[in-house]
Amino acid sequence: MHSLYIHIPFCVRKCTYCDFCSYAGMDRLIPAYVAALCDEVRLRAARWQSARFDTLYVGGGTPTLLTAAQITSVLAACDEHLDLTNLREATIEANPGTLSLEQLRELRRAGLDRISLGVQSLVDDELALLGRIHTAKEAVAAVQMAREAGFERISLDLLMGLPGQSLAHWQRSLEQAIQLRPEHLSLYGLALEDGTPLKRDVDRGRYPEPDEHLGADMYRWAEERLRCEGYAHYEISNWARRETLPDGQRSAWNNLCRHNLRYWRNGHYLGLGTAAVSYDGRTRCRNTGNLRAYISQVGQGRLPIAESETLDAAGRMGETMMLALRTSRGMPWDRFRRRFGRSLQEVYGDVIDQLVADGLLVADERGIRLSRRGRLLGNRVFAGFLL
Repeated sequence: MHSLYIHIPFCVRKCTYCDFCSYAGMDRLIPAYVAALCDEVRLRAARWQSARFDTLYVGGGTPTLLTAAQITSVLAACDEHLDLTNLREATIEANPGTLSLEQLRELRRAGLDRISLGVQSLVDDELALLGRIHTAKEAVAAVQMAREAGFERISLDLLMGLPGQSLAHWQRSLEQAIQLRPEHLSLYGLALEDGTPLKRDVDRGRYPEPDEHLGADMYRWAEERLRCEGYAHYEISNWARRETLPDGQRSAWNNLCRHNLRYWRNGHYLGLGTAAVSYDGRTRCRNTGNLRAYISQVGQGRLPIAESETLDAAGRMGETMMLALRTSRGMPWDRFRRRFGRSLQEVYGDVIDQLVADGLLVADERGIRLSRRGRLLGNRVFAGFLL
């Protein structure tokens, strides 16, 4: 199975921490961009005609700046030219400051069954620091509207480790989010990216440097708090709520983000739109991130590919390990052998032994996975698997 990603790069304004491919104040180009997306699907169809897609994700930017009719037209083009008959999950990202109940109902009728809300914080001062266009009250209202519109799977994004953020404020945000009973939570540590307004303000001393030790305390507290609330910690930054099944068992499977699991398992995916990435198991290509160039190239009948890289065996193994180790299951011994025809110990024995000795990896009869300490030092672990 494959996954389909559609990138919508438009925003009301850029958040102070954002270095994603997104454009503010370019709404006049939305109709041309929607047409270009539909054309890109047609251009890609021959290469991907044998692929069967079981997850779809509309991300951004702020996809909900498009009308429901515009989003529906893109989905219809995908349905016409790609095999979506096995679709099991269709997610759309949304900014709480851009939603209406009727729009949400139309999106639900269009077949989107999961929504990811970029809440980021439920403290108004922190939302202002981040440059978000919504308030905490509007974020809560967005969750309630999504429920009323028929979305049964809701995911909330929250940021921790903000400049000046206290542990008490982080706890307040997460507690309020828990009260909303989302099926899924994504909790990310803030990364200050070069070129962003927030990074410049921190460098100039307007805001304090984020405290890494305090950020670790926030993460550990969230792990324990969500465990007590019945959420499964299935990936470094992601939690899914367990539900009681008809047989009485409790499982989080229905609430995992299947689309992101495809990435973490280094599976195959097609990306449409500016800066979108596609991967067929060997070659990764990325579309141009220039909005006007994307529209122009697709309009001329050319694929808007800016970069393409074919990975060798070592590259494929290394990336597969880094992605798999992000998940709670890690890398099973048998899965690695089935995929690459070699054992984990043969390829990475010395690395595994050292990381286990350092307390960053756990190895047992099933395979290897990050320890609790390893989840805080993931980048150090991942680097060891880059041959």
